[in-house]
Amino acid sequence: MRLPKDIQDFLAGYPDTEDNLALSSNIEFYSNTRRCQPDDMLISEIHSQWFGDYETLERRHGFIQWLFPIREHGLNFLSQPLQKHEVAVLTADPTLRRRVLRSYKLMLDFYGMQLISPETGLIGRVAAPRNYSTRYHNLIRSPHNYLRISRILKCLAELGLEWLNAGFLLHVLSEQSESNELNTAGIIHSMDHWWSNCIRNAEERAYIGDAIRKVRAGNLGFTRKMYVRALERRRHSGSFHHQGAST
Repeated sequence: MRLPKDIQDFLAGYPDTEDNLALSSNIEFYSNTRRCQPDDMLISEIHSQWFGDYETLERRHGFIQWLFPIREHGLNFLSQPLQKHEVAVLTADPTLRRRVLRSYKLMLDFYGMQLISPETGLIGRVAAPRNYSTRYHNLIRSPHNYLRISRILKCLAELGLEWLNAGFLLHVLSEQSESNELNTAGIIHSMDHWWSNCIRNAEERAYIGDAIRKVRAGNLGFTRKMYVRALERRRHSGSFHHQGAST
């Protein structure tokens, strides 16, 4: 299967883009010194005021390019594509990395999920009193979020947090396979063609792709237990694969 052009560019590290040292809007935003446009919000304000504000997160669209910058132009022309020199700063500064992680948690909550372990990327459904089912339903009926998720996964990979991507993808796969949640044609298409390829680590991308193909073919029931075990295996051995291990 031929990969979409944006995925090919992402996996190749965007070889045709140049680094403009004069552009640093993403560093300034994550440093809490620049307000994103058109919402005129600091990153600290978005994190504190918009967490759990599902109507705002659904209705507004320009903020996502600021929370998750990538080296592609988005639909918000008031944002700036991520620059290579910005990647170095955003990955090296612990405070900025924590803010990126907090942005990820904000969007996971919006999708009815929560990050249980930042170390492994393990995700679970949001806990009561939040209603994961309502949030899952919103994700199903609001397909513009599928593009958002592609952006989120690409950004995490760019900013040194790529191990989180497998946690997200395998969570969704276990929900689809074991509980028939998030198991719609739209989500499956986005997951199989885009999301599952937003991982530059070739071994992890192959493992996840293989698990997805087996589930789609009816040859594998990917359970929550298998999901947790896979992430723990990677944490201990550095790989999803080790001698004698199955998917």
